[in-house]
Amino acid sequence: MSPKPTNLPAEDVLLAEAAYAIDNAAQVALACHVAPDGDALGSMLGLFHVLRAAGRNVVASFPPPFIVAPHYREIPGLDLLTQPEEFPEEPDVMVTFDCGSLARLGDLDRPAKAARELIVIDHHISNDRYGSINLVEPEAAASGWVVLRLVDEMGLPLNRDAAVCLYAALVCDTGRFQYDTTTPAVFDMARRLTEFDVPVSRLSRTLFEEHRFTYLRLLGDALASAELVREERFVWTAITQELLTKHDVQMEEVEGLIDILRRTSEAEVTCVLKEEVDGTVRVSLRSLGVVDVRRIAEAHGGGGHRFAAGFSSDLSIPDVVARVRAAL
Repeated sequence: MSPKPTNLPAEDVLLAEAAYAIDNAAQVALACHVAPDGDALGSMLGLFHVLRAAGRNVVASFPPPFIVAPHYREIPGLDLLTQPEEFPEEPDVMVTFDCGSLARLGDLDRPAKAARELIVIDHHISNDRYGSINLVEPEAAASGWVVLRLVDEMGLPLNRDAAVCLYAALVCDTGRFQYDTTTPAVFDMARRLTEFDVPVSRLSRTLFEEHRFTYLRLLGDALASAELVREERFVWTAITQELLTKHDVQMEEVEGLIDILRRTSEAEVTCVLKEEVDGTVRVSLRSLGVVDVRRIAEAHGGGGHRFAAGFSSDLSIPDVVARVRAAL
């Protein structure tokens, strides 16, 4: 068990406090944001496997709709997740992952507020720092990076399932080592994780390349309706409920569409708008770096970082596009 932190350098105090809190918890409840992506799921389940292997009382979940996109099926531990309605109401220690605000926890914001200790693990500069211990490292390539630092601080061993989860987190948020966040330290982390026999090829295919044929049909329509605004170096498209119904595709399946659209050589900023069943529009933004899309997202109640950000809106799709163009 880690000793209580004393006389540590300022940059290590929060990490040591988090390790101490987890070490001394009767139960640890883990949660990531609604509609989780690869970093959210991978970082959460990475810590889950480490704690579970160490014999700790640990549960993990995320808010409704409790649906995991099919391309994350190779991430170990999905079958061990706790239904959100069975999540502890007053956790001893709760840890959130890749979640910039309490609002992103949906129905799990109540246990977060009731937790004796709330540890926030994230790498988005826009994070609200809503925890009692905030492990927010904006320079980190992924939340999974922060998790690995915490695991090392606790002195607990990695295992293969944890390594696969953290590798998935890393490759998803570095775009398979293509983004500017990819540093020598990132490759060092990848090397360390792949020593655990991570199925790199299979994981890469399921995470980024494999889709149902019906999705490819939808992709064709989405690209055909995409609009390029040359003077603003801006390209966008929308996924409506009508389009999903036409091709019998679930919204979770279209997460990677923006990575295809952002290949547009004439565009600096890429945007995909997703119409939810209730009419809400979820907006995903990507930038090559000249434009800080986090500022656009934050102005509309969202967040993220310079290269990738998002927000939700009750406005119509044309009105949202007009707002983003005005911001550009």
